[in-house]
Amino acid sequence: MVDENSIVNRRYTYMRECKWPTEAIDIHHVFARRSSAKRFFIYLSVVVVLSNTLFLLLSKSESISVLLSSLIISGFFVKLLLWKPVEKESVIIMPALGVQLETHYLSGRIMRRFFPLGKILRPVLLESVTPTTCYWSLLLVVRDEGELMPVFKELRPPVKMLVPIWKALCATIDDKKGPDTNDGS
Repeated sequence: MVDENSIVNRRYTYMRECKWPTEAIDIHHVFARRSSAKRFFIYLSVVVVLSNTLFLLLSKSESISVLLSSLIISGFFVKLLLWKPVEKESVIIMPALGVQLETHYLSGRIMRRFFPLGKILRPVLLESVTPTTCYWSLLLVVRDEGELMPVFKELRPPVKMLVPIWKALCATIDDKKGPDTNDGS
């Protein structure tokens, strides 16, 4: 179901959850979309590994090195296809408390990081350029930290999905600063 609070592209789905009043809590999710072609290749590689192992065991071959090298290469292929085990990453903005960042893995494990609002100086959209690609990142400038804190540690959603999250973070942090705070301007 796609509504006005959702953005969908080939690799990711962005969704803003509005269960509670906007003033109480604001939840932004970015889901990694799984392609059916990738899933097909995973199942195909598992079938190839199992059939290759069964063939080598039934062929009465004395060469265990052929079996082990076949298993290692096939296992590497399966691991390569399963490289991104992330289901979704979420940004939970609680204006009274702070920002909680969550990474949900396919295994069911959830990694959480919490930053109190008083420690967050500014959210920043940053364009990162590498020799092979260019992508946008959403980062938090946090007081007493030696480096910028990435909001999305595993996923690289496009800038059109990062902008609504960035705007919500800016609005929350600017509201907490208040009119009497000297921010250098």
